Amino acid sequence: MTDARQAAPESAAAEGRSPARVADTLHRSAIQLLRRLRQEDRRSGLSGPRASALSVVVFGGPQTLGALAAAEQVRPPTMSRLVRAMESEGLLLREGDAKDARVVRVRATAKGIRILQAARARRLARLQVALESLPSGELATLDEAAALLERVARTL
Repeated sequence: MTDARQAAPESAAAEGRSPARVADTLHRSAIQLLRRLRQEDRRSGLSGPRASALSVVVFGGPQTLGALAAAEQVRPPTMSRLVRAMESEGLLLREGDAKDARVVRVRATAKGIRILQAARARRLARLQVALESLPSGELATLDEAAALLERVARTL
């Protein structure tokens, strides 16, 4: 007799739920969702790279250029140009480190925070409208799935 731990992988595979298939579906869905929600960023005047870099600084606190470049997976000269442009728009500000004069950190200005928060609010509002059309059971399933996705993301 098979116990539940052995039967679960077999039934998941029989239903076409292999980790590879689920990974493919999640990847595709996440990209589609993000692309559609990023359309709201245009209203704030933020390009995708600017919104992303600003988000890292707003939610992660002041960053060195190197750390910001690493977080955004770009080369430091590319990030330096992006930060320079965002500084000229009043979204970011460079400041020296109090403990080490050689270190320069980038922080968000009040304007940068306001613009990012407004863009995020528009994204969330658009997503909320879509979620409101779902039956309560599907909404509960998505809520549970979101918690699972956060857990998976922490392992990557």
